[in-house]
Amino acid sequence: MVYFQASTTLYIVWVTDACRGFMSVLFYLAPMAELSHRALREIIEEFGGCDGYFTEMISAPALLAGGSFEKWYIDAAPKPEKCVFQLVGSDSGSISAAAAILDKLECAGIDINMGCSAPLIRKTGAGAAWMASIDRAGELISKVRPAVKRRLSVKLRTGFKDDFEYLVRFCRRLEEEGVELITLHPRLVTEKFKRLARWEYVGKLREELKIPVAGNGDIGSAEELVKRANGPCDAVMVGRAAVKTPWIFAEAKELLKEEVHTEAQRHRGTEEEGEERRCSSSVSPCLCVKSSPSIEDVGLRFLGLLAAYQPPEFHVSRAKRFFNYFCDNLKWGTFVKNQINREDTLSGIEKTWREGMRTVQI
Repeated sequence: MVYFQASTTLYIVWVTDACRGFMSVLFYLAPMAELSHRALREIIEEFGGCDGYFTEMISAPALLAGGSFEKWYIDAAPKPEKCVFQLVGSDSGSISAAAAILDKLECAGIDINMGCSAPLIRKTGAGAAWMASIDRAGELISKVRPAVKRRLSVKLRTGFKDDFEYLVRFCRRLEEEGVELITLHPRLVTEKFKRLARWEYVGKLREELKIPVAGNGDIGSAEELVKRANGPCDAVMVGRAAVKTPWIFAEAKELLKEEVHTEAQRHRGTEEEGEERRCSSSVSPCLCVKSSPSIEDVGLRFLGLLAAYQPPEFHVSRAKRFFNYFCDNLKWGTFVKNQINREDTLSGIEKTWREGMRTVQI
C-alpha cells in the first residue's frame, strides 16, 4: 500500500499482488544526468517500483574532494537496497578510491560508466573513452574489484566502430577482472540517437559471456519493455520513457502477468473461473486506486519531492529536465513545456504547470 500525497488530497494506492511474481527478467531505471535522483525514484516507487535504480553519474574526483553537492548524488533513498551508484572518471586510482567509499554505504552495487558519449566527458578520458583500450579498461576493473564487496557492474556502448568481435573481447576482459553485470546500450559511441539501438547485439553478447547482460535503448512504452523482456537478456534498463511515464514498470508487470495468465489458459484449454478483477486507473492499468492521481497531480508531486530532496541550486534545472519528457503525456505538451522553460524559479514552474494543465483541458 502506498500513500500518495498530491495537493490536499491523500490517495491510497494498492499495487495488486497479481502484478508481482511474474518477473524472470529484471527491470532497471537507467542512469540519467539531472534525472535519476531521489525525487524520480520516489515517484516510481509510489507506482510500484522496479528492480534496480542506477543513479546519475557521480564524479569520482568530486566525491573524493568532498564536493558540496555530493551528498545529494549519493542519497540512495527511498530503496537503498535497490540503488546502484554509478561512477564516472578518467583515472583508475580515483575511481577505485571513490568506489571504496560508496561500497561502505547501503546500496545494491557500484556501476562504472564506460558508455557516456558526451564530448566533454570523453575528452577527459572518462565515459565511453574507456572503450578505446581493452587493457586500460581491464586495469581499471582490476583496481576497483578489490575495493568493492557488493556487485560490480559496467554500462557501455558497442564501441567506436561496429566491431562485435572487439566488443566481445572487451567484455570478456571485464568479466575476467570481476565484473558481475554488463549493461549494453547497443549504439556506437558517436551515434547518440541517430539510429535505432541494435538489440540483437544484446542477445549475441549474452551468448558469449558467463555473467548477466542487460539491454538499454529505445524503450518507449510498457509494451516495448515487455517485448524486450521476452527476448534474450537478463534485464532491461529504461531511461527517458520512465521519466515520461513513471508507471511504466508497473504497467509492464501487469502486461507480463496477463501473458502468463493467457498462456496458462491456453495450456488448460479452459477459461479460468473467478478471473481477477482488472485494475482500473487513469494513470496506470496496473494500479488499483481509491482515487486515481491525475497527470497534474503527478507533476505536482514531483515538484514537491524535488523541493524536499534536492538542493535549491538543482531545483529549476531538474524540474525543466523532468517536464521536458513528462509533458509528452499531454496533447498540447509542447506549449506547456515551452512555458515552463521560461521560468527561473520552482514556484514559477509550479504555477505554470497548474495554469498549463487548465489551458490544456479547455
